[in-house]
Amino acid sequence: MVSVSSGSIVAKIRSFQDKPRSLDKLADNTFKILILLCALSVLGILGLISYELITQSHLSIVQFGLKFFFGENWDPVAGDFGAFPFIYGTLVSSAIALILAVPLGLGVAVFLTEMCPRSLRAPLSFTTELLAAIPSVIYGLCAVFVLAPLVRFHVGPFLARYFGWTGLFAGPQYGIGMLAAGIILAIMVIPIVSSITREVLTAVPQHQREAALALGATRWEMIRMAVLRNARAGILGAVILGLGRALGETMAVTMVIGNRAEIAKSLFAPGYTMASVIANEFAEAPDALYRSALIEIGLALFIVTIIVNACARLLVWSTTRGVPARVHAQ
Repeated sequence: MVSVSSGSIVAKIRSFQDKPRSLDKLADNTFKILILLCALSVLGILGLISYELITQSHLSIVQFGLKFFFGENWDPVAGDFGAFPFIYGTLVSSAIALILAVPLGLGVAVFLTEMCPRSLRAPLSFTTELLAAIPSVIYGLCAVFVLAPLVRFHVGPFLARYFGWTGLFAGPQYGIGMLAAGIILAIMVIPIVSSITREVLTAVPQHQREAALALGATRWEMIRMAVLRNARAGILGAVILGLGRALGETMAVTMVIGNRAEIAKSLFAPGYTMASVIANEFAEAPDALYRSALIEIGLALFIVTIIVNACARLLVWSTTRGVPARVHAQ
């Protein structure tokens, strides 16, 4: 028989245990480095985009300076570029979209969160979020074949008859124009406002609802005082996120806005946005200054979008504080 000391047995056991631990530590470190590289790659992509936009628009920045954003003349033949008509079109179409989308999105979120029967909550939520997954070109086609004739023959005459005195609904009605672009943008913004608002509303503590009802408040008073008032910062963040989507939307707006670089008071008039002018004219830009002016518009839109989304995320976080969304039982 071979006698083996207890010390040698313990040493062998420890040697077998140390090998897996060292392998596990190597695997953990490798995984940590890979995840860190993934996170840094996002920042790297953002930095690369910023660098390319700044360098490619340098010629226009040097040539025109700040007056580029206040000039109203866009004349590629003469080499005179002013981006104010596109800024105006972007702001007006986005404002129309928010005016229409915010009440609808807020109403959908309140209904799904506070009043919807449990059997309908999942189908309605899925249908609302499905709107965000539809490609923008599909929205554009629907706007061309459905929305534009509707605006031209029904909505436009009604607005001109009763609100034409404001000057916002005057002039010829083509169907395509600022109003049509704003309406299609509103349809695209509704699921964003609704989903973010619903997340914010579900983060409001349930005991605040119960306390309001215990004090004799009606359901509407409970929603207004205990829910909406506590979620107003997050709702504002949802609205700003919707604004960010409206500012950067390209294809659907390009198909129905009319694509004319002019500043008109009437919402029936054609217009242009910062995103649509880049989509329409970049491939046809023959010289470096023309391309640089278009890229400077893209740089301005890029900066505005980052600021808008950062502010919106901050407002949403100030309400939710990272609290996961939950569904209230009926």
